[in-house]
Amino acid sequence: MSPPLPERLSTGVAGLDEVLAGGLVPERSYMISGRAGSGKTILGFHFLAEGVEHDETALFINLEEDLDDLTANATALGFDTDSIDFLDLSPSAAVFTDGQSYEVFAPSEVERETLTERIVEGVTAVDPDRVVVDPLTQLRFLTDDDYQFRKQVVGFMRFLKERNATVLFTVQDTSSMPTDDLEFITDGTVVLETELYGKSIRVPKFRGSSTQGGDHAYRITDSGIEVYPALQPGEHVGEYDLETVSSGIPEIDELLAGGIERGTVNIISGPTGAGKTTLSTQFMKAAAERGERSVIYLFEETKGTFLTRSRAVDIPVDRMIEKGTLQVNEVEALERSPQEFARMVREEVEGRNADIVMIDGIAGYRLTLRGEDDTMLQQMHALGRYLKNMGATAIFIDETRNVTGEFQATMENVSYLADNIVFLRHLEVHGEMRKAIGVLKKRTSDFERTIREFRITEDGITVGEPMSNLRGILGGTPEVVDRQ
Repeated sequence: MSPPLPERLSTGVAGLDEVLAGGLVPERSYMISGRAGSGKTILGFHFLAEGVEHDETALFINLEEDLDDLTANATALGFDTDSIDFLDLSPSAAVFTDGQSYEVFAPSEVERETLTERIVEGVTAVDPDRVVVDPLTQLRFLTDDDYQFRKQVVGFMRFLKERNATVLFTVQDTSSMPTDDLEFITDGTVVLETELYGKSIRVPKFRGSSTQGGDHAYRITDSGIEVYPALQPGEHVGEYDLETVSSGIPEIDELLAGGIERGTVNIISGPTGAGKTTLSTQFMKAAAERGERSVIYLFEETKGTFLTRSRAVDIPVDRMIEKGTLQVNEVEALERSPQEFARMVREEVEGRNADIVMIDGIAGYRLTLRGEDDTMLQQMHALGRYLKNMGATAIFIDETRNVTGEFQATMENVSYLADNIVFLRHLEVHGEMRKAIGVLKKRTSDFERTIREFRITEDGITVGEPMSNLRGILGGTPEVVDRQ
């Protein structure tokens, strides 16, 4: 029998708690590392505020920032600083104006002993359950060398542990002051990183339990920090019935041997203007008539344009939205990370019971990766696997490059992810532009291998009989075959 997991304390940030498999282990110390402006202090306030919510005492030991500025910034983010005790050890203006610019941070026994006494007195008076030390690296200026610094830090952490406190201490990792030597005193390390393409958070060390590995995303908002864990499909499994999902158009269902299946990944591919979005939305129209709920994420089109086009082809999107059977979200890809987008999808699937999830399109979704193009297939695979596990039907739209000419199943090399692939083509027949629809792949059953004419009118989608009188349809310029 495996030993029971230790009790956990929430960090005050739900996404980080998820990464940490529940939160922090009580009465241990944790290092928060990151550059200036990465949000270390904000994370500390989340931790303390969470303790206050549970009637715990919270102490903020301030070693650097002006206390008035510190509390003003925290209050602006919605933290109740009146409920937090502060031990302010930051240098005052008098240090400079009195001509003693190095007195507070001089590496002398006198100053170190004075600071130690103030810390002991402050901690003893508050008897805190939670402590934030910001930043711990300021103590380095009070010691003669790195050995003495590490010795002082070890003693400091043991003192707080003996008081049964759970401790977060921040460090600013720079080339002139590396913090690798502090790893040995911590029970866990949380690293905040800011890159050109976004902010990421990872947990390289955590004693006593496993955590979610990899890079997760976070964002600093008007109310603090939000963390978006990387999607772990295997941790999400829902119960659902295996059933066929109809498009509502008999001819399309015939091509698909009844329709697409619940809990499958479906790719609708084709060149621009072929009708991929309209065809995908048709499945949602049919779902709405069954009382099911769908959600659309528009990466390459505005919501207004989408609504206007749908109304023009007899897809009642306004009524669907009003009844709550359809949610349309316009996504600005360059403002989202793949982890943040995955959180949006999870909220719809787990929180609002979305039955069909449509991403329009894959090329726009790729932009969320910003600098991580090599992980696109990995991210798409995780998202598709998650939706399958939860029993949600996924529809991914993939725009191929060629309007006519050489046939391409998909543009983004994602065909292996799909359970079903439906393709649309532009054709030139007798000098007239026409469209065709066919099924390229269906994992769960056989399918009709003919190609049919596909039309979008003001009355909706119509699909004709198999185009058996044409040869070379996939090339885009078919020839008429005389079958007499």
